[in-house]
Amino acid sequence: MRDYLLTLCVTAAVTYLLTGPVRKFAIAVGAMPAIRARDVHREPTPRLGGIAMFFGLCAGLLTADHLSNLNSVFELSNEPRALLSGAALIWLIGVLDDKFEIDALIKLGGQMIAAGVMVMQGLTILWLPIPGIGTVALTQWQGTLLTVALVVITINAVNFVDGLDGLASGMVCIAACAFFLYAYRIWYSYGIEAAAPATLFAAILMGMCLGFLPHNMHPARIFMGDSGSMLIGLILAASAISITGQVDPDALKIFEGSTRQATHAALPVFIPLLLPLTIIAIPVADLVLAIVRRTWNGQSPFAADRGHMHHRLLDIGHSHSRAVLIMYFWSALIAFGTLSYSVHSASMWIVLAIVGLSAIGLVLLLLPRFTPRAPRWAESFVPPRYRRRRRRPAAAEPHGPGPGHPADDQTDVRPDAAEPEPVPAGVNGATALSALSGVHDRRKAGTRG
Repeated sequence: MRDYLLTLCVTAAVTYLLTGPVRKFAIAVGAMPAIRARDVHREPTPRLGGIAMFFGLCAGLLTADHLSNLNSVFELSNEPRALLSGAALIWLIGVLDDKFEIDALIKLGGQMIAAGVMVMQGLTILWLPIPGIGTVALTQWQGTLLTVALVVITINAVNFVDGLDGLASGMVCIAACAFFLYAYRIWYSYGIEAAAPATLFAAILMGMCLGFLPHNMHPARIFMGDSGSMLIGLILAASAISITGQVDPDALKIFEGSTRQATHAALPVFIPLLLPLTIIAIPVADLVLAIVRRTWNGQSPFAADRGHMHHRLLDIGHSHSRAVLIMYFWSALIAFGTLSYSVHSASMWIVLAIVGLSAIGLVLLLLPRFTPRAPRWAESFVPPRYRRRRRRPAAAEPHGPGPGHPADDQTDVRPDAAEPEPVPAGVNGATALSALSGVHDRRKAGTRG
């Protein structure tokens, strides 16, 4: 655990320290697209944050290679090299897209090629555990197709959810944390060395996200862009493939006794083997709904719009930060709820806790629709949005309309309301580096196909 934590800290430190220079580089090369109609940020913001994240990945792998307890991962398995090869290819495609905005079909082809590169070097699904049947070996073509499909789905799911400041990096960090705990339990408790690469990948992925988050929280100073979102999506998929299709469930000794007993005993193990799908359940659901919505409206599945989950949270009245925190909450509930059930499946308290937290999440989700008003005596202790509105007396308007005017009874103001400050032109404090135009009119901004 100490070596994993050291690798995580080195990855986070390198990513954090490189993000500042990468931001200046992105501004210098003009990797700052104009604000589009579907965007929620108000100022042009540089991309290419994936450059810092990729070098953080390289630093993490290099550090692990020089640690005595993790060096065996590189000696006994070719998976770290396969991951680095696929990550380098998908990162180059993302960098080109951040600068030149390449076609969506070209990106899809690049994602499939990156997945194929990893398959050729041994990072592929060899078998699948099926409850009631046991371990089913896959042919080479079956394993290749399933691996490529999982990589492409995960990459695009993470890419689709990257729409608010800090959303994608935070959700992937939560997913990687839950996945790390499960993979470490398989590796340490059961003594299965085949789970060590997945544990290492999850630790490095956490470090990449934690190092980038301080620069990406609202208001973001830099975006990870496709070079970052596709990169972390590929690493998350590689972790899932490594432990789901490489670790033999027979080594866990769960298929003993009768078929019914074996299936019941294997249930807590099968669920976390599908943990990569549960931890990206929200991004995958958003991806499926987006494809159905666009196809139903006669649009291309790759056409961008403002119908994603985070856009809907903003539309119903949530602030930017609160929408991100709500998405964090649901991601953590699904990931850690599944992880907890895998450890103590017989405990009813876990199920009750998940149900209770889900109810709390629904209340928070619908809070803008039912905004409570605090009593008079508690108004000084709550934010202004929860205070009762006070009617302005007629005597306070010396130059206002006369008695009987329709506007007399329609003026409700909050005593603490303040005039909004104008938004300065520039790029989040980057005006010292280059002269930039003001904010583009969103009505004139086009959408990217």
